[in-house]
Amino acid sequence: MTIHVLSDQLASQIAAGEVVERPSSVVKELVENAIDAGATAITIDVRGGGRELVQVADNGAGIAADEIETAFLRHATSKLTSADDLWAIRTLGFRGEALASIAAVSRLTVVSRAREATAGIRLVLDGGAVLARETIGAPAGTVIAVENLFYNVPARLKFLKSITTEKRLIDEFVTRYALAYPAIRFRLSHDGRVTFQTAGSGQTADVLLAAYGPDTARQLIELRPPEPAADPSTASGPAAVAVRGYVSDPALTYSARNHIQLFVNGRAIRDTRLTFAVVQAYHTLLPVGRFPLALLFIDMPPDEVDVNVHPTKIEVRFRDDGAVFGAVQRAVRAAILETAPARGLGGWPAMGQSAAGWGGFGAAADGRDLPHTQLDIPWQLRGPAPDDEGLDEAAPAAPTLPGAAETRLPLMRVIGQVGAAYIVAEGPEGLYLIDQHAAHERILYEQLLAQRRGQQVASQRLMAAATVYLSPSQAHLVEENLPLLASLGFEIEPFGPNAFRLRAVPAILGRADPAQALAAVVIDLENETAPLKSETEALVIKRVCKTAAVKAGQTLARPEMEALIAQLEACDVPHTCPHGRPTLIHLSATLLARQFGRT
Repeated sequence: MTIHVLSDQLASQIAAGEVVERPSSVVKELVENAIDAGATAITIDVRGGGRELVQVADNGAGIAADEIETAFLRHATSKLTSADDLWAIRTLGFRGEALASIAAVSRLTVVSRAREATAGIRLVLDGGAVLARETIGAPAGTVIAVENLFYNVPARLKFLKSITTEKRLIDEFVTRYALAYPAIRFRLSHDGRVTFQTAGSGQTADVLLAAYGPDTARQLIELRPPEPAADPSTASGPAAVAVRGYVSDPALTYSARNHIQLFVNGRAIRDTRLTFAVVQAYHTLLPVGRFPLALLFIDMPPDEVDVNVHPTKIEVRFRDDGAVFGAVQRAVRAAILETAPARGLGGWPAMGQSAAGWGGFGAAADGRDLPHTQLDIPWQLRGPAPDDEGLDEAAPAAPTLPGAAETRLPLMRVIGQVGAAYIVAEGPEGLYLIDQHAAHERILYEQLLAQRRGQQVASQRLMAAATVYLSPSQAHLVEENLPLLASLGFEIEPFGPNAFRLRAVPAILGRADPAQALAAVVIDLENETAPLKSETEALVIKRVCKTAAVKAGQTLARPEMEALIAQLEACDVPHTCPHGRPTLIHLSATLLARQFGRT
């Protein structure tokens, strides 16, 4: 093979792959350019998840008529003049690659008028080549329409995710920057329907309400940076790092870290160390595997941070990363502890019960056990069906217990309850300790699966419809999975932008908070990566059963314990819960004799 220089067009398409990964990358670059141009209103219109159209309109400074073609050349920018400027970057964009990269893999139309100009310019490009240029009347600002993204790079096009996934990624980005720039009016629409908009009031709290809804917003704690002792532009070291924003009350947790959002000087970044600093600030306050919501803005001198690390500018390096880590950790921890008296820090459930009741204790706020009459456990026995095979394909194989059949439990006699969490029972081969939450979860799981197979999932209508507010990306998830949720007993209808009315829930949820149960299902869907519909369905069923199951910390009466054990004995896979945790531990008579020195 001979060595040769690539054509400009091919080189541009290759370079575009570093900057434009998917439709959300186009939205990111165009919105950042609009913010740098001083826009106070940004409108984003998307069709087909961004494959058909991404249009961003702003009222910023606009592009001068004699510079509009130059703007779409590689390495053309107005934000840098010398290499020294790289060490004090104050704008979101600076590399001069975004517009050229986007134009190289799409059909692009730009209409722009500089504020001092009397007329605007319309420029049409196809694959980076200029097709048309004309003078037209236009308002001050810029409108860029990107159509048929990746039409000339089919390899990239086929690797895009589903339309719903691309929509969700766009929603997440726009929401993130709306929170970072509350003084800018953002308006986002998908296929002609507005899904997110802000008023541009300058108040982050207003954007939080629009992005997360009132239920989540009221559980956030505000971080306020200390008053600066000197001019931030001349300060250095730890004192130059100011951290502000919002973090969640420890009662509000999620199963993944993706709700921790970080900004440095107004730029959205990813940083595993700073994410760890946020989690560490909640040390001993959250259960294992749960993470907070955090929206942190880190302000520091530009020369203390290097943003020229990655083409997408999502990664940065700090001159003193230890100082930034410490500032974040201290600010978050201080905010949590300052609000402890008002929020009852010492009274949180030991296992980290969240606001949605996910997997925590069911103890009352004053530490008393909840009366067993509040459990509302469905105690109807269900015998095994002869044709129920493969009932729990997702769960690991159940361990074989000594003296018991592979899939059946021996008859057991209830002795009592330990720690309001474990049932003590006697069997023919010794002692059994049953985890009441895991056991009840297995019972409900098999019952709901059996109803699902028979297309007869019992649904319970609510006396008063519950309203659930979600983020734009979560709202798309609900809309995508409405048929599945309906088949499992949920009756949901749209109720305004990113809001839904819940009129019925699966009957097994009993007295569980319906809105919190749906919110828990949505968060699990948000973190789900399995592409198969059957896996998604199993995930939802597991979450419903986990929410409905009796919790550790709830005292059970003897008839309730006996009924629970009888139902567990009737299960096809009684040894594990749907997530694979054991439901019981067997202590054989031989082991007990050995422990007491009898043998």
